[in-house]
Amino acid sequence: MSASLLGNIRLSAFGVRRSSSKMSVYGPVVKIHPVVVASICDSYERRNEGASRVIGTLLGTIDKHSIEVTNCFSVPHNESEDEVAVDMEFAKNMYELHKRVSPTEVIIGWYATGFDITEHSVLIHEYYSREATNPIHLTVDSALQSGKMSIRAYVSAQMGVPGKTVGVMFTPLTVKYIYYDTERIGVDLLQRTRLAPTRTKGLTSDLSQVGASAARVQDMLATVLTYIEDVLSGKATADNSVGRFLMDLVNKVPTISAEDFENMLNSNINDLLMVTYLSNLTQAQIALNEKLVLL
Repeated sequence: MSASLLGNIRLSAFGVRRSSSKMSVYGPVVKIHPVVVASICDSYERRNEGASRVIGTLLGTIDKHSIEVTNCFSVPHNESEDEVAVDMEFAKNMYELHKRVSPTEVIIGWYATGFDITEHSVLIHEYYSREATNPIHLTVDSALQSGKMSIRAYVSAQMGVPGKTVGVMFTPLTVKYIYYDTERIGVDLLQRTRLAPTRTKGLTSDLSQVGASAARVQDMLATVLTYIEDVLSGKATADNSVGRFLMDLVNKVPTISAEDFENMLNSNINDLLMVTYLSNLTQAQIALNEKLVLL
């Protein structure tokens, strides 16, 4: 570890307790993006030899009812049985660099790999309490001790008798997974590697993606039609919320004849084919030019 490690904080009279409930009764919902999970797993795989876990800073945005975790970075640390040291200077410098790229992202808490909360977590959480108001603590079971990658989020609250020994209780929050459209592409690609014998999968072409999207839309429409037919025949009970969603969906579809829609679709497909042809032609021209230069 570098000489800038601060603290070597020894465990004091702090106690730690984790609430046994699986879902929060109060508090905001924690929304996690896939890039955060991937970054945490990557830092765990690249951890120093002998390190049992890794920790890092969580970045994101906060509103009235939710906390959205959009980014993170690992922070060097060292811990033994009775002390823990964290490179706080590194954490501050990394946050300053992140603010230049994404000024809207603020420190919202910290993460640690592992299945449970340790006594050292209290000391690390105390530091992040000075960097953020009521920070969250995220635990990622990267070792799959529970059979899957369990991700939990907590907030802390002091407990005990005033003037005497004070402990800290970590209360769990509800965790949800969300993604941007660009992140969905990567997630879908990772899902396909699970079924590949070599655990690798290449990117599909534009036309293949269009075909796969059309097939998914067709499957969803078939599900909707089946539900409507079951409701009309009395096999299923009508759900008012589903009916409102279907009405909103129908109202969003523009009124257009089948012939006009087919002409518009064919025109867009022709444009896509032309762009694909021109890009392939450009790549071939560049490759030919490189070979001529070598000659």
